[in-house]
Amino acid sequence: MEKKIISVINQKGGVGKTTTVINLAAGLSMKGKKVLVIDLDPQGNATTGLGLSNNISSDRTIYNVLNGNKKIFEVIKQTNFENLDIISSNVDLSGLEVETAGESRRAFKLKDELALILNDSRASYDYIIIDCPPSLSLLTIMALVASEALVVPLQTEFFALEGLTQLMKTIERIKSNLNPSLEIRGILLTMYDKRNKLSGQVEIEARNYFKEKVYLTSVPRNVRLSEAPSHGVPVLLYDKVCPGSKAYFKFTQEFLEQDKKVESAA
Repeated sequence: MEKKIISVINQKGGVGKTTTVINLAAGLSMKGKKVLVIDLDPQGNATTGLGLSNNISSDRTIYNVLNGNKKIFEVIKQTNFENLDIISSNVDLSGLEVETAGESRRAFKLKDELALILNDSRASYDYIIIDCPPSLSLLTIMALVASEALVVPLQTEFFALEGLTQLMKTIERIKSNLNPSLEIRGILLTMYDKRNKLSGQVEIEARNYFKEKVYLTSVPRNVRLSEAPSHGVPVLLYDKVCPGSKAYFKFTQEFLEQDKKVESAA
């Protein structure tokens, strides 16, 4: 059984999380996979990066699902890209933690809603990819409880691995208490700079520690990667041949190979 619900997670901001969500989703959809992105970050960057507005007036957002005002099917939006849907987010989402403080099952709310999608024949998504906020907050816990596997973007810079220990502890806690089948699917090295010795050192440390969990592909620092979101398109479409695109195409391929391995082992 392939793992369908994948969170892209790292509690540090600015490590390429949203960029990875947008371009993995785009890469998978270009390969004919049907993908749903859930923007679980109040900043709504995955929403705008896929060409939708994250303004306040919309009530068709993940916030309205998690606070019980909408069912999940009512808030799925199509993007301009084939095979790629999104549940958008906006800054309203930052109030959720306080508003749901008294609810005992709130950590399971996203999982319960996603079960509706998974059990419904209308919504035949191959992958549901969740963009987590850059913190270990209630929203991140909800994502961890709902997910089957995690992709962790790791910026190749000093202190990168120190930040991961905190995340690993959180993942272990969630596994032992709320979601025993959660696993790390892979670590993706981002903002890699071949000229910088530090990038190479972080890579060696990461591969020594996480072994084959670290993807072979690393994503370079690339100006086109940072330009693409302001145009509301994944870099894979904005500039197909830039180094960032090539890396995300390779990463998508590697990601799909993981499921092939699982299928052939089953």
